[in-house]
Parts: sequence; C-alpha cells; structure tokens
Amino acid sequence: MAVIHHTTIKPTKTELLAGWLPGRPWYRGGPAPVLEKSGGFRLDDPEGEVGIEFIVATDTASPGRTAYLAPLTYRGAPLEGAEHALVGTMEHGVLGTRWVYDGCHDPVLVTELLALIEGRAQAMAQSVSDTPDREVTRSCTGAPPSPGGFTPEPADDADGTRLPVPNGTVLRVHRVLEPVAGPRPPAPRDALGHVAAGWPAPDDSRLWAVFTTLRPA
Repeated sequence: MAVIHHTTIKPTKTELLAGWLPGRPWYRGGPAPVLEKSGGFRLDDPEGEVGIEFIVATDTASPGRTAYLAPLTYRGAPLEGAEHALVGTMEHGVLGTRWVYDGCHDPVLVTELLALIEGRAQAMAQSVSDTPDREVTRSCTGAPPSPGGFTPEPADDADGTRLPVPNGTVLRVHRVLEPVAGPRPPAPRDALGHVAAGWPAPDDSRLWAVFTTLRPA
C-alpha cells in the first residue's frame, strides 16, 4: 500500500492545477482560479511505482464555488507518449522530482479505476497511509468493465472526459462535480457502474457527488 509522505511539495498540487484548469474544455471559471483542495481519495498501484490520487479542487473565485475532479498520477520519470497530458512537475521533499499527469491518460490510473468500479480495488484515504476510505461507494452490474490493462484514449468535452473501454462500454469522468448535501447519492439510473464520494462543505456538513459512471457505448 502507498505511504503518504507529509513533506514539502513545490509547487503545490493546487498551484499546478490552477495553471492547468483554464485550458480545459470543461472549465467553467475565469482566467485565474483560486483553488482549495476539498477532498478526494487515492488508489494503490499494484506495482508500487505510480501515485494515484483523485482530487476535489474547489474554485472559490467562481460563483457558487465550482468543484472540479482532477484524477492525477505522480511518476518518478516521464510517461512515454503522454507529453500532452502533463500537468506539470513538482519537487517532493522525499521523492524528488515528480511528473504529474492528467490520470485519464495514464493506463495505471484507468486500470485501477475500473478495478475499483468492479470491486477488485479498494479506495484509500487521501492523507493517511494504509487506510481504506470507507465513504467511497461503487457499483458494477453485468460483465466486468475491462479484461485488463489497456491504453486509454480519452476525449474531453464541455461536460467532462469520455473513455471508451474495450468491452463496449464508456467510462465518463465527471470533471465538474454536482454536489448534493445529505445522504450519499445512489447509483445513477441506467448506469452499469459508478463511483461516488464525499467531502466537507464550508459549514462542516458533507457534500456528495458522483465522480465517474460506466455506461453502454
């Protein structure tokens, strides 16, 4: 399981995202977002090489505090062929230089996300080592979403990121989250699978949103 190092990171994750988000087709804010890290969770790489994190980054400068989902991977060397998906580099106080990628383009993240939907992977706490995140919910109906690892070919649009899966389904990553207060949301109607999670609101209540859905192509 991944070890969480409580150390310095320069630039910070929200600083990297603040420079990257305005160029995305699903971004809803102005030219200079003011981001806070509101929540999220991690997944473990079975090989122990790639950091996998799903960050809820809230733009406090936008009307209504827009919450974005940023699936990121952290690597100790560049990912070949993924230059277009590089969010930036940062200096980690323990691990040194880390290359940070939009995880929808990283086969390690996509494979483990599908494993989470299927129930073969466990969501882990964002900031505590070796601790499952029991608030993250998932569902999967029918055949497994993927026979194994594959090269993702994501496409961004105004609503998020669309990822075709080899078994004829489509994984939709909801980049602009639609949080609701109160009980966690159920599986979306007609979805073959989903992942949902919560994070604290400014008034200390809990907000919940669907992060990803799996649907027929």
